[in-house]
Amino acid sequence: MQPIADPIVFPPGVGVRGPCAVAVGNFDGVHLGHAAIVARLREAAGRHGVPAVVMTFDPHPASVLRPGEAPVPLTTPERRAELLVQLGVDAVCVQPADAALLAVEAEDFFARILCDRLRALATVEGQDFRFGKSRRGDVAMLARLCAAAGVSLEVVPPVVMDGEPVSSSRIRGLVAAGRIREARALSTADYRLTGTVVVGARRGATIGFPTANLADVATLLPALGVYAARVRVQGRQYAAAVHLGPNVTFGESRVSVEAHLVGFSGDLYGTSLDVDFLDRVRDTRRFASAEDLKAQLADDVATSVRIAAAAPFSSGTT
Repeated sequence: MQPIADPIVFPPGVGVRGPCAVAVGNFDGVHLGHAAIVARLREAAGRHGVPAVVMTFDPHPASVLRPGEAPVPLTTPERRAELLVQLGVDAVCVQPADAALLAVEAEDFFARILCDRLRALATVEGQDFRFGKSRRGDVAMLARLCAAAGVSLEVVPPVVMDGEPVSSSRIRGLVAAGRIREARALSTADYRLTGTVVVGARRGATIGFPTANLADVATLLPALGVYAARVRVQGRQYAAAVHLGPNVTFGESRVSVEAHLVGFSGDLYGTSLDVDFLDRVRDTRRFASAEDLKAQLADDVATSVRIAAAAPFSSGTT
């Protein structure tokens, strides 16, 4: 029997090898459906007098089993854990999803992870929960295993909005289409891109709109376009206009993520920047001249400032 890797636990230093109430799943995007599961998990933890623990996976198991079909993540593991803790979870275990874990049969997963490692007294899952090798385990199997082990089980129905269940795949489709405002309505926090600020072409500074160029973004990029956003730097919040796409006016084809922080001046090179998207402003397009581009950028900034001023702060904006 192959050993199962230890998880990374958030917040760091929190112990999870003890009795707890647990929910297991990908929890990508931490949407309203996940919030409903967490609420019931906290209730179960309170009844038993134990911590509420979420176990999630990194990478997504599909990226190990079917690399070409794996969904691009909506959240990094760190962001996912942050949002879950803000919902009231006591600890988040990010379990490495490797070949050894995915080869574990459903019954062994229940025994080794939920019972032996976490010593679960209660578990809370969504209706479509699957577990174990080849996703053979479902909530019916989980119910039988829990009953035999004396573990309470609660199955939470999906949250439905506009006639459809809220799901990570639904939000992923909205983000990919640039429908950020609709994605935010289904989520517990603003949609965030995190990247490292690198040196770009520096054209923006020459026309009065310097930008922070992000590299190494690990999560799903919204559709090409210009977006209103918020960015926190050194404890202060800035409205931002974000261009996502190639600079076609200057004949470029490489897709870049460039954020103009309204009112900010300073050097961000080499720093990690969180960009929280609020709404789409316009499509990308080619301009006849740098002056035409400059005029449009002024409009984009004004629009972004208005959107940022009107948008409520989500619980996940830190």
